[in-house]
Formats: sequence, C-alpha cells, structure tokens
Amino acid sequence: MRIKDKFHLSYCTNIHPGEDWKQTWENLEVYLPKIKQQVSPSQPFGVGLRLSNIASLELQQKNRLQEFKEWLDKNDLYVFTMNGFPYGNFHNERVKDMVHAPDWTTPERLEYTQRLFNQLAFLLPNGITGGISTSPISYKFWHNSDKTSDKAFITGATNMIAVALQLIDIEEKTGKHLHLDIEPEPDGMLENSDEVLEFYERYLIPIGTQVLIDNLGCTADKAKELILRHIMICYDVCHFSLAYEEPQYTLKKFKDAGIEVGKIQVSSALKILFNKDNNEAIWQSLERFNEPTYLHQVTHMKGDKVITYRDLPELFAKKGDFTELRAHFHVPIFMEQYESLFSTQDQILKVLERLKIDPFSDHLEIETYTWDVLPKELKMELSASIVREINWLKNKL
Repeated sequence: MRIKDKFHLSYCTNIHPGEDWKQTWENLEVYLPKIKQQVSPSQPFGVGLRLSNIASLELQQKNRLQEFKEWLDKNDLYVFTMNGFPYGNFHNERVKDMVHAPDWTTPERLEYTQRLFNQLAFLLPNGITGGISTSPISYKFWHNSDKTSDKAFITGATNMIAVALQLIDIEEKTGKHLHLDIEPEPDGMLENSDEVLEFYERYLIPIGTQVLIDNLGCTADKAKELILRHIMICYDVCHFSLAYEEPQYTLKKFKDAGIEVGKIQVSSALKILFNKDNNEAIWQSLERFNEPTYLHQVTHMKGDKVITYRDLPELFAKKGDFTELRAHFHVPIFMEQYESLFSTQDQILKVLERLKIDPFSDHLEIETYTWDVLPKELKMELSASIVREINWLKNKL
C-alpha cells in the first residue's frame, strides 16, 4: 500500500512456508486477500514476495506467471519487492548458515537472481521501481583466509555486475527501473557500513566499470552511475542495530558515497540489558529464544569494537559479565519488552524519523519471519500478527 503517496509498505511473505510453487501459492491465496482487506481495503496492497528457487522455477512453467499476475490484478495486489536471500527451504527444518547457500560465488545464485528479476519485471506495475534483496556475498566463515575472501569478493562482484547488465537491458526495453539490494547481516561477508563501502570501492565499482565499458561502450563515469543505479543496499534495521550503528550515521555514509538504499526491512532484534539484581532471570528469558532453525548471532560492544558470538549456544557456553547484548532474532516490531528482555524497536523509530526528513527509500518491508519459533506468549493467529505489525508501522509513519 502507499503511505503519504511516498512509501510502498508491505510484509515479506517469507513468513509463510513455501518450498515449491504449490505451497507458496496456497499461502498467498489464503493470507494476502484477508490481510489486504484489514489494512488496505480501499487501495492496492503491495506484496513483498519470497520465492524459493524451486517455486520460482515452477512459476515459470505453463502459464502460471500470467495467471498469477491476473490473480494479483483481480485482488488489487501488486508486487514491488522480492526477497531473494533464502534460496531453499526456509521453514520446518534446520537453516542456520545454509541460508547463504548457494552464495554469490556460484552460478546457481546468479541464475536464481536473474530469473527472479525477469519475473519481477513482468509482475511490477508501470511507474514504480522494483527491488530484490540478496545475500551479502557469502557466510564469513566459509572464506577464512585473505586469499579465499578476496576471491569470493571478486567473483561475487562479477556476478552482481552480470545482474546489473540485465537490469540495464530491462530498463532500456521496458522503462522499468529495477535494483539489486545487498543485505548486510551479522557474520555475512558484509555486515556493517565500512565493509559495504570497501566492497563498492575495492571490488564492485572497479570490476563493474570495466565490464560496462567493454559491454556498453560507455564512459567510466557513466558506468559508475549505472552500477549505483542498479545495485543498492537493503537496510535491515535489526542487522544494523546488531552492528551498533545508529541510522543517521550509517545512512549519511551511504549517501556521501552515492550508495542508495533500495529497501528498508523493518525488523527488530532482541536487546539484553543486564543489571546485578536480575541477571539470572535475564538469562532464563534469553534461553527461551534458543531454537534450532535459524542463526541467532549475538553482539556486544567492547571499546569501539563489535564482538560477535556465532549463535546463542556459543554465548551460553561463555556467559560473561555483560552490560548489553543484542541478539539476531527478529522479534515482533511492536514489542518493546518481553519478560526481562527488550527490543531494538528504538532503531526502527529513528529510521522512521529520518524518513520524515529525507525519504531515502520508498520500499518498506516488515520482516518478522520467526512467528513459528517464538515463545508461545508472543504468538497469535498469523494473519492477526501480520496485521498488528502493519498497523503499528502505519501509525508510526
């Protein structure tokens, strides 16, 4: 839906299980019209679509893509953004670090992303931009040496530039502006603003400039302009809060470098504030979020450095004397406190305040994908939970 005629707002459908197109379609058919009726009854409702690789392949078959587009139009729905980060199954089995696989060093990741963009170009209405969020190259611990990391960055940048060439061609042929939105996250090869800037300056722009000059015959300045037009950042609020980066600080760095934010993923992390009187209760509350499906990195500031634990079990094995921790667990964005724990909701509010001054992105996607693994006290019927989050964000906007 449109908010203040500026922002497209939706939720990410990675909330719903969808390993194949049949399961994906059944969930979209059940939930989207019901949610739209409650949050956007009189105007079109945007969709943050997530397709696994298998679902995307199956959507290409027969006349399914055209039929899906007709169903969206009939129900006053439109796709403006997609989540292309998880390639395979994202529910009901152990995901952990394999959420990055296949990574940007592989042809499989490139082919999947290019197929998604062709589908988005078909589904996207005229007159609005479209974006797809994606993995921050790879999982850091798969590339432990400087040599292997450098190779991963080079290959990842080269593959992303192949996507940029595709998007340049799509815009020339259709007039539709599409962008790839790189999503930094804890223990990804890109997890904070400094690493993003280094990737652009050392790999993406130099490699991409030469490729675009060779393929398009353009100038170096024009090549850089096109790279920045089609490769952007997905600002996941939860993830940047885990890097202890204030929105104003990070967004200014990106703006000064000419890097745009293609999408804001509105999400909230757990914040653990310790005090001597209640530490045991705090640890007990945090234990309730230790589940086996997703990675839940935990970070804390030591001086001016962010220290990261790879997952909650690693933290529990090394309980120390902390003042504050932040845990990578996407909790409901309307939640300020749960038992002895808090959330980083304040970071969302700071991003929204920034939007009032500088509408740096017009794509907002709520990404609380953890409903099935949350403590039972935080669970409601799924559509009611989604509606509550959307209405909370609408009211804040």
